[in-house]
Amino acid sequence: MTHDEPSGELLLVAVVEFVPGHAEAGQRYEDAVLALLGRHGGAVEQRLRGTDGATEVHVIRFADRSGVDSFLADPDRLAARDQAGQAAPTTRVIEVRPVG
Repeated sequence: MTHDEPSGELLLVAVVEFVPGHAEAGQRYEDAVLALLGRHGGAVEQRLRGTDGATEVHVIRFADRSGVDSFLADPDRLAARDQAGQAAPTTRVIEVRPVG
């Protein structure tokens, strides 16, 4: 842990892959679920879109691991995922830390 990382804080990178032909629906889904992060002690530090339009990368900070767990179980997030159906993107989440 570095000095600028409070105890328990988590930094995550999410690599979001949109379903081919459904990038706009995937982006709407991401808009909706990222707006829920604050309920769980999370915040988007950076949101980047690939030049191909098919991928996004999110850098997300949570106050603690319980925030991640409660975000994943949030009924509104789950409902948004169900509503997106086959257009829901796939996401790979990586826990990261600063180097140096």
